[in-house]
Amino acid sequence: MSKADFVTRLPVLLRSDPARVVIRPYTPAADPKGFDQGDRPRAQRIADRVLALDEAELREELRRLLTDFSGRHRDVESVFLRRFQEVNGLIICKCEVSRDRALLIGAYFSNEYSYEAAALFNPSIVPHPDQSGVAADAIRFVLSLRAVGEGHISSVAFRTGVCGANGVVAIDPSSPRPVVLQMENMPDDGTSEPGVRIICDGSHDLSEIVLFPMTPSQRNGIEDLRLVRFVDDDGSATYLGTYTAFNGQAIRQELLRTTDFRTFELKALHGDATSSKGMALFPRRIDGQYAILGRQDNENILFLTSDDLYDWNGGVKTVSPRWPWEFVQIGNCGSPIEIDEGWLLITHGVGSVRNYCIGACLLDRNDPSKLLARVTQPLLRSDAEEREGYVPNVAYSCGAMVHNRALVLPYAVADSFTTFATVPLDQLLAAMA
Repeated sequence: MSKADFVTRLPVLLRSDPARVVIRPYTPAADPKGFDQGDRPRAQRIADRVLALDEAELREELRRLLTDFSGRHRDVESVFLRRFQEVNGLIICKCEVSRDRALLIGAYFSNEYSYEAAALFNPSIVPHPDQSGVAADAIRFVLSLRAVGEGHISSVAFRTGVCGANGVVAIDPSSPRPVVLQMENMPDDGTSEPGVRIICDGSHDLSEIVLFPMTPSQRNGIEDLRLVRFVDDDGSATYLGTYTAFNGQAIRQELLRTTDFRTFELKALHGDATSSKGMALFPRRIDGQYAILGRQDNENILFLTSDDLYDWNGGVKTVSPRWPWEFVQIGNCGSPIEIDEGWLLITHGVGSVRNYCIGACLLDRNDPSKLLARVTQPLLRSDAEEREGYVPNVAYSCGAMVHNRALVLPYAVADSFTTFATVPLDQLLAAMA
């Protein structure tokens, strides 16, 4: 990976791990045309086979099941019981059964999913809501990651860590047993889609939480979460994150909202600017309005404002391709960062052979639609030494932060793994023209 002279790469690597698995709902496919069996659909036939087991067979199969999976998952019996409650009376005919039989039926309508078997990339970083116990001049952070598993389906994974005063980044050890979250529909707010709430029941390490697709709009992936700590005019702080929801045919932008990384609200954005990728919110209002950057024309960075956090239309072209390494398109690498000189925006540029590079520019603090300066050469660029992976020739990030007058930049290589770099702000700004 080629880099500018003032960029320091850190010896931090986060790679995918196929052993990190969750149990998610499974619904068997319907009978093929011409093979249906009247009023006994396939799901009911599976349940009937479990109901027909005698007690000895039931105990033996349940013993084998729990022996195999209890060590791999936290409180696996509660997971299977909850799944039974989800299918009983909805996917299968309602039945009254013993706890053991309910456990086994629930297991037959579940499957294990290795959510980061293929890749762990496109990171975003924000200060952790809990800074207690952190050394002076250090900062604890939350890192979100795009995890790709079976079927090229993307989920959101998390890690935590600390950035020291000297710029050294340490990632906390991750838990080997992710947890299954509970989903509920949010109250009807008069919109066509009120959204969903995802709840982590209990106190768990953040690395145990994974947000995998749960709604029809997300069926084929939750991609590229761009987190930001948003501070409203009254001083209240909320963590917001735009992401791309993919249903297998169409994409759209949706918004994650949380205050504690325990309960998450996910809801669609609407408006003519939200049917493309790569929207990133500003961390505060601009002149009383929400502000966001988009790339709805697939080429330029546009600046948009709105009175409604969920409604985005129009936009003013703000940054366009200028240098050969961004001739194909330019987009944001996460939310703008407010510094004394203005809004620092980390960008990605796409050049020849679809090579993704990371750059930066500076926007006016009072009017972010005005471009003040930009780097003329990439901060990071793929090269022959480090270009191979799930998608070659890509350096990419979904969000950075500034700490002690230095940019802390997590980024992905070849859509495969994640690493870090630090960049002194003064040298970065001096490289802009």
